[in-house]
Amino acid sequence: MMNRQIRIPQPATMFLLLTLLVVLLSWIFDVYGLSVEHPQTGEEIRVQSLLSAEAIRWMLRHVATNFTGFAPLGLVVVAMFGIGVAAHSGLLDAVLRRHSRNKRTPRNVVLFVVILGILSNVLGDAGYVMLLPIAATLFHSVGLHPVAGIITAYVSVACGYSANIVPTTFDAMLSTFTQEAADRSGFPSGYAGPLANYFFLALSTVLLTVIIYTVTRRKLLPMLGSYEAGFSGYKQLSRKERRALIAALLTGLFYALLIGWATFSSWGILRSVNGGLIRSPFIEGILFLLSLGFGLMGTVYGFASGRYRSDADVIEGLTQPMRLLGVYFVIAFFAAQMCACFDYSHLDKCLSIMGADMLSSLHIGKLWILILFVLFTALINLIMVSATSKWTFMAFIFVPFFARAGIAPDIVQCAFRIGDSATNAIAPFMFYLPLVFTYLQQYDKQATYGSLFGYTWRYSLYILLAWLLLFICWYALGWPMGI
Repeated sequence: MMNRQIRIPQPATMFLLLTLLVVLLSWIFDVYGLSVEHPQTGEEIRVQSLLSAEAIRWMLRHVATNFTGFAPLGLVVVAMFGIGVAAHSGLLDAVLRRHSRNKRTPRNVVLFVVILGILSNVLGDAGYVMLLPIAATLFHSVGLHPVAGIITAYVSVACGYSANIVPTTFDAMLSTFTQEAADRSGFPSGYAGPLANYFFLALSTVLLTVIIYTVTRRKLLPMLGSYEAGFSGYKQLSRKERRALIAALLTGLFYALLIGWATFSSWGILRSVNGGLIRSPFIEGILFLLSLGFGLMGTVYGFASGRYRSDADVIEGLTQPMRLLGVYFVIAFFAAQMCACFDYSHLDKCLSIMGADMLSSLHIGKLWILILFVLFTALINLIMVSATSKWTFMAFIFVPFFARAGIAPDIVQCAFRIGDSATNAIAPFMFYLPLVFTYLQQYDKQATYGSLFGYTWRYSLYILLAWLLLFICWYALGWPMGI
């Protein structure tokens, strides 16, 4: 039986209550005139009350656009189209049935999901949308609880967002602010490029893999127990289905080669105007490209296997996910209003900058202030989850501060990335929480933030402590963080 957690309101209700809390706090801090100065631009940032006449007019005017402009909404819908066709046509089922002939042990499936989740940040946020439902199916196929698959994939993607053995565009984005802050500090801080933390984060990939795998095997799986809708096994593929699967896989291979050629060849139409991958059509459209690939493969499989006979069948496959997304839309609506109100009030920026100023005023040893910086970042991450948004102002506070103490910018950036990633899985303001709840409620109708927190807090705590210990040892030994 599933372990029930402390009674917490349903996800949509939780986001509504959080919105009301933001409204109340914005009014209180506005009464006391809370304001800060942005360290990069020098402009004054003041908390804006959401109970003022102007704010009420803003809310009424932007209820619809807050929802339609919610960052993950369009990405989720577009991605689910391709997944829907792949599932409806029988492609995903055929892949699992094909590989069910191999004796896959549960431990191998858990390890595969963990590694795939951590490495998925190469494709931006694709892991949140694509991997979670696939992980649930994989876990179910080997007799494990599908909720465990969702949680394992979610934690791997969220807490492992900074760790990778492959450089990502996220590395380049953060290093841009780090270098600018270092240049403005006026200190000979050296160069902080995209590979400034590569050595440390590559080893961190192994560390996080071990932690997530161990916690899943020893804590999460025993906690969830068996799943009532047991898995009875897959039937073997027929000859026609095997041929259809080969045709679909060949289609996927040709599509991948085409996308690779359009990105990395001399033509490079999917690269940015300066020839790089940062803010390129390839990176910004990766979810659509993946969805299109899944859709094409599903369509080919459907027609080749005889499941599809006309375009009407394909359209039916496209509409399949809409039943699931009905729940997502309700949760996302309230989450979108909360995020928009939080951003409008400037509460996140004011509280973060105030905390950063207080921390930078402390006069203690270098290592201790770095440890406090990691813990402070982990705490701030609970209310301000966007790493780039945090680093756009934190870099201009802490890089000069640590430079005066003789600590290089790459070390500061590395400490920031530890705190920024470790608590992602328990952050109530995480943009993809509505989607996580939607997936969870397929298997547990009573899933709330309380149950999600009950599953994930161990991961965040162990990852934060182990990652911080690795950082302390690395810093004490004086090893280079990267190139």
